Amino acid sequence: MKSSSEQPSSDQVGGRSYWRWSKQDFFPEESFKSWGSYRSALRQTWFRLKDRIKSRSDDITELGELRKRSENDMKRCLNWWDLTWFGFGSVIGAGIFVLTGQEAHKHAGPAIVLSYVASGVSAMLSVFCYTEFAVEIPVAGGSFAYLRVELGDFAAFITAGNLLLESIVGTAAVARAWTSYFTSLLNRPSNSLRIHTSLHDGYNLLDPIAVAVLAIAATIAMISTRHASSINWVASAINTVVILFVIIAGFIHADTSNLTPFMPFGAKGVFQAAAIVYFAYGGFDNIATMAEETKNPSKDIPLGLLGSMSIIMVIYCLMALALSMMQKYTEIDENAAYSMAFQSVGMKWAKYLVALGALKGMTTVLLVGALGQARYTTHIARAHMIPPWFALVHPKTGTPINATLLITISSAVIAFFSSLDVLASLLSVSTLFVFTMMAVALLVRRYYVRDKTPPQNLSMLVAFLLIIVASSMGTSAYWGLNPKGWIGYCVTVPLWFLGTSGIYYFLPQQRTPKFWGVPLVPWLPSLSIATNLFLMGSLGAEAFVRFGICTVVMLLYYLLVGVHATYDVAHPPRQPEEKLQQADNEDDGKSKTPEAHVSFHQSILN
Repeated sequence: MKSSSEQPSSDQVGGRSYWRWSKQDFFPEESFKSWGSYRSALRQTWFRLKDRIKSRSDDITELGELRKRSENDMKRCLNWWDLTWFGFGSVIGAGIFVLTGQEAHKHAGPAIVLSYVASGVSAMLSVFCYTEFAVEIPVAGGSFAYLRVELGDFAAFITAGNLLLESIVGTAAVARAWTSYFTSLLNRPSNSLRIHTSLHDGYNLLDPIAVAVLAIAATIAMISTRHASSINWVASAINTVVILFVIIAGFIHADTSNLTPFMPFGAKGVFQAAAIVYFAYGGFDNIATMAEETKNPSKDIPLGLLGSMSIIMVIYCLMALALSMMQKYTEIDENAAYSMAFQSVGMKWAKYLVALGALKGMTTVLLVGALGQARYTTHIARAHMIPPWFALVHPKTGTPINATLLITISSAVIAFFSSLDVLASLLSVSTLFVFTMMAVALLVRRYYVRDKTPPQNLSMLVAFLLIIVASSMGTSAYWGLNPKGWIGYCVTVPLWFLGTSGIYYFLPQQRTPKFWGVPLVPWLPSLSIATNLFLMGSLGAEAFVRFGICTVVMLLYYLLVGVHATYDVAHPPRQPEEKLQQADNEDDGKSKTPEAHVSFHQSILN
């Protein structure tokens, strides 16, 4: 009889412990074997960068080879019902309670409902693109995996890495806001639960509650995806009841005279507000990262993603309309819009219910964020763009514990020290930029297939895409410079139509989706590009500065680490060809490069 010490541990696979910390686990690539190897790799940076820019992955590699690098599979335990509630939990947070009043008062007036319609339509166009990719490539990497397949390593990392960095900061901001709403629920002064120190202003209010909330959400996410789904379901159901109360009570106390004037700031105000409230729809991309844990991706993902976002769009519009009819837009409180609106109609007690709803919403946002961002990170680590130690999936829980710890600890450090004023501009162009890239990637996927698409068709596709992007940027720029003008649109809009029509009439689709596809291609993806760039242009200069800083940070890391790690994985070290030619010819098990090196970019040159 074997002793208990001889039994294989649930933390071990193949004799190796999950909790291992050697240099080989973090930097196994040839370039990091020694300082000499690293210096040699740095001297080849330009050559390796060109190789990585030209390289594209493929569906088979993402679904097979990369998943094996986690050593254990994630558990397929989710269905469309779980994904729908994950959609509610991930998207409906404090944003609807905070941003609605702020933007109705400052920019849109009662037309804030049109702002939610405009941003909702744009979000739905992006959801279409995400859904097709998630069904065709059901892996944990989300947009990173999709962009890596269609646009290559470099574009995928700069785009997805930027979004991940923004997500960490955004999670920290939500955690700080959780403390603020909890304080409000207890009817205490706003900073009474924070530790006051003599540190620099903006970093002098330490927030241990925010750290604790992040730790609890991460612990639930690490223990079990199934249990996390159940907790999210309950919390989201409670939040939904609160939201229904807000809508019904708001309409009961409605005064339609408050809707006049409907657009006090004009169309410019509506779209300025749309660019901000767009982020109340943010978070749905977390659902795409759970495709690897979905039982039947081809059925469950379209139902879960499209179903939840359609309902959320209706809910947001009704909530915005209810607020606008309860109180004149000039009297709406920017910081506590719904609480003060209910107080103005004699329902002062309702502010506690609103605070509870916002608190529940932020809790589920943190929980689903911990799930989605960790899976995003896992797939980036599978590609060796960050140390592959973060790609490991625990054999017992079936969850990426290491990746979850990375995201949680990073967010917790920021949340502990940084005030909401420092984190205030978390509304970044990163999300809109990623969604734009996703729409471009979808068009590339439909109209370009390696070794099948004629070179002349590829050249036309690139030309038409450039026309679509340039005309969309022109429309956005003209709107920002001259919102009351119209002459510029007579140039940019026809150019957009020309680029989209060119793809539709002159290029045959090279790939048909196996299970579910975006309808009206290329029109809907092209419209997604236009709307995302238009909303991007409505943001302030600060957002672009932060986007530029994040991009530079990502680029620096990629040049120093990422490009060398991924190059080594794609090109395993070999002895001189003269000595191995015969052996290579005879070796039936000769390894293949895990990526196809005939790229969308390289084909243009050919």
